[in-house]
Amino acid sequence: MAVLDAIVPELVTLPGVVAVVLGGSRARGTDRPDSDWDIGLYYRGGFDAGLIAGLGFPGHVAHPGEWGRIVNGGAWLSVEGEPVDVLLRDLDVIEGWWADAQAGHFEIDNVEGHIAGLPTYTPVGELAISRVLHGRLPQVTYPDALRTAAGRRWRWGGGFSLTYAEKYARRGDVALAAGMMARATAQTAHGVLAERGEWVLNEKGIVDAAGLAAAHEIIGTSARDPEGAVREVRELLSPPRLDELSARTAGAP
Repeated sequence: MAVLDAIVPELVTLPGVVAVVLGGSRARGTDRPDSDWDIGLYYRGGFDAGLIAGLGFPGHVAHPGEWGRIVNGGAWLSVEGEPVDVLLRDLDVIEGWWADAQAGHFEIDNVEGHIAGLPTYTPVGELAISRVLHGRLPQVTYPDALRTAAGRRWRWGGGFSLTYAEKYARRGDVALAAGMMARATAQTAHGVLAERGEWVLNEKGIVDAAGLAAAHEIIGTSARDPEGAVREVRELLSPPRLDELSARTAGAP
């Protein structure tokens, strides 16, 4: 693999780096010819992203924290003429999130490009599916406590979003009603997959994976009858009643 041969030997020499992995669709074997290369760079004790820029590959570099807590930072590069995403991962932080996940604890961050956001166990899931190219990383499996806690919290969130979808629909705020229906669907999909013990690394394809594909057509035609669409989405998602599952129990803010 010319791309990996060109960049991985350079990355492993950078100060602070403890492991380099191949992630994303190429690690799972679901890649297409036009798929990006996702490379995870794990470090301890801080990392200077400027070192990546110094390797000479054209692209954009983001320092730790620039893309938020979960995505962190990294670089979009062109290597051997192909797009490569280098994602920075602070292993000390991720090990803390792994300990939380084993106890069924997590937080959800708003992440650009995601409707429902991403939980702090997302980088833990990356450990489970990535192919280690250099170094050693913790071995993880999906904790039973997380299945229960994440399923409950995400489903509660879906129900909460639907209450707002109903309010927007009654007011004729069609765009906001559709947005809240989409959010509720994504949240419920997170919950379904958590209950199955399936790691979710992003929101691509999670609606179909959770068996909620009917939401596509319902939400897509909601402009004609937003209140009716909300009722159909509620029937599809079957969220818990909010008075049956308290925000405190669900772990919601």
